[in-house]
Amino acid sequence: IGFFADSIEQAMSLARESAVITHNSPGGIAGAQAIATAVFMAKEQKSKEEIRDFIEETFGYNLRQTHDEIRRLVNDSDSTEKTHKEREWAENTCPIAIMAFLYSTGYESALRIAISYGGDVDTIACMAGGIAAAYYGVPQEIINEVAGYLPKDIIDIVNEFDGLSLENRNT
Repeated sequence: IGFFADSIEQAMSLARESAVITHNSPGGIAGAQAIATAVFMAKEQKSKEEIRDFIEETFGYNLRQTHDEIRRLVNDSDSTEKTHKEREWAENTCPIAIMAFLYSTGYESALRIAISYGGDVDTIACMAGGIAAAYYGVPQEIINEVAGYLPKDIIDIVNEFDGLSLENRNT
């Protein structure tokens, strides 16, 4: 959504439309909007400080936590006393993903940081990776490696969306 949008307002509107289908709660909608907005701003090459400030002001997230504070938050939310749904609320995962991006130095760095926090790592890494892809781009060697695992129909979609000419050389 952040890649597609032409403005922050459009990113937030489209994120709302998307989120009401799968994450229809105030926190779920806000989380979707925060991620879409971060991707849009990263695509527009806004500074990390501008992204952090806008997301904090708009969504009320605290994006100034240290790595240790984030890991404690994840460990606390992984408590066995909490249900699966409680541990993975957007109020937890979205700020963590944004902070992983903010602390990163490149695309792969964002993924590694996101995964290092623990918790719902596939979700957090996907969101952090989306923001990082918009900000840094994805290294060609990673693109080439991943293309080897994708079926042709998915490669066709990626090629059309990104204007690429990827091929799966392993089929």
